[in-house]
Amino acid sequence: MILNNWLKELSYELVRGNGQVQVEEVVYDSRKAGPGSVFVCMAGTRVDSHHFIPDVLRAGARVLVTEREVEAELSASGLSEEELKEVTILKVKDGRMALARLSAARFGYPARRMVMIGVTGTKGKTTTTHMIKAVLEAAGHKVGMIGTTGTVIGDQVTPTVNTTPESYQLHQSFAQMEKAGCSHVIMEVSSQGIKMSRVEGIVFDYGIFTNISPDHIGPDEHKDFEEYLYYKSRLLSMCRTGLVNRDDGHFQEIVKGCTCRLYTYGLKEQADFMASELRYVSQPDFVGTEFQVSGVCSQKVRLGIPGRFNVENALAAVCLCSLLGVPGDRICHGLEHIRVNGRMEIVHTSRRCTVLVDYAHNAVSMESLLSTLRDYAPRRLVVVFGCGGNRSKDRRYSMGEIGGRMADLSIITADNSRFEKTEDIIADIRGAMEKTGGAFIEIPDRSEAIRYSILQAEPGDMIAVIGKGHEDYQEIEGVRHHFLDREVIEEVIGSMGEQEHV
Repeated sequence: MILNNWLKELSYELVRGNGQVQVEEVVYDSRKAGPGSVFVCMAGTRVDSHHFIPDVLRAGARVLVTEREVEAELSASGLSEEELKEVTILKVKDGRMALARLSAARFGYPARRMVMIGVTGTKGKTTTTHMIKAVLEAAGHKVGMIGTTGTVIGDQVTPTVNTTPESYQLHQSFAQMEKAGCSHVIMEVSSQGIKMSRVEGIVFDYGIFTNISPDHIGPDEHKDFEEYLYYKSRLLSMCRTGLVNRDDGHFQEIVKGCTCRLYTYGLKEQADFMASELRYVSQPDFVGTEFQVSGVCSQKVRLGIPGRFNVENALAAVCLCSLLGVPGDRICHGLEHIRVNGRMEIVHTSRRCTVLVDYAHNAVSMESLLSTLRDYAPRRLVVVFGCGGNRSKDRRYSMGEIGGRMADLSIITADNSRFEKTEDIIADIRGAMEKTGGAFIEIPDRSEAIRYSILQAEPGDMIAVIGKGHEDYQEIEGVRHHFLDREVIEEVIGSMGEQEHV
């Protein structure tokens, strides 16, 4: 490939060399540089990759994209004058932005040939993307998905470090999705992903804004809520059609300056898509909600995930898929049979008991979860939980207090103990729980704790195994061992045979 072909949508100053050189790859990790590489330099808060230019040149790379003058780095490379004449340097204002533009060009702009759907918000991104995926697949579409639970292409799931991966990984994944025959891409768009230009240059056909509340505020993320809101809201200037939760208290701030066609959804405020007649359903073969959608479309929906807040997420999915022209029966089928790993995931339900797994691992999410499950009027609400080691002890105290106050029985067990002793973590939780007078037992082995909760279940019990959700490991003394709550539950239920249906 000729370099100029990758520069058509990039603003730059040609400092030296020319754009007619042969190139093969875009890299931003100096360890991956070699002949044919275009090395993109970025001055980050911790590392300034301009310092690695000498290493990159010695490795054979001859095209540099920089944010500043780099004569000192060229001299430090040890290359001869003749070798330095072969070096091409492009100067840009923002290396991350340049990386995004170059990555899109390097993979041939695959995002432009698929329907791009971006979902942002403080809560609900993961669940909403899974709901949309379930509906589109029920309608016969092949869908790619990127987010907290990884990059999904068909049955292949690749873990991601960030909710919104670096721009190069994004476009690489888009290319793989297109090759696999995907017609739609659904991705979680984090505020950091927008701030760090990971989604620079992507035009989303649809952008969904689920809600916003203070989060991700600190030295390494956003300086304050205003900045957090600003970057979240930028999705609405990066999409053709926006869908926003009308019930959110910051709605007017979210849509201020919106440049896209806008639709709203909600349960309280007047919106384009509204949900009403909400009913909580707990049956031997189904636990979830039913509600009526009115407005732009009229649809009765049966949702296979518990909770009012999940109705909001489902309404966003209904709104989007209706605009995409998905038939109503396919929307209903997808949402009724939805399962999101580790997010209010119903693993088992029968006349005997209902067992679910959730990622709730702090006081706010735990309280919200248990409050939601109370709406289903279980005979007993049992919660199995622990807390991670080498983390703030305040989480242990607050979760212990909530378990004692809101559950009929708490089973305190291990989570990711890391470099702490499980019994010490349990002791901290116990101290807070004893003050509430709530019933609890301690079973340090997480497998045994889950087993006990199911074997001792009484008809009508609802058991919530929380804290780890989709995580498939347990970290002990720095070593990760395979462990998945869902697998343990399924193993226990399977060993019981028909007894669980009695």
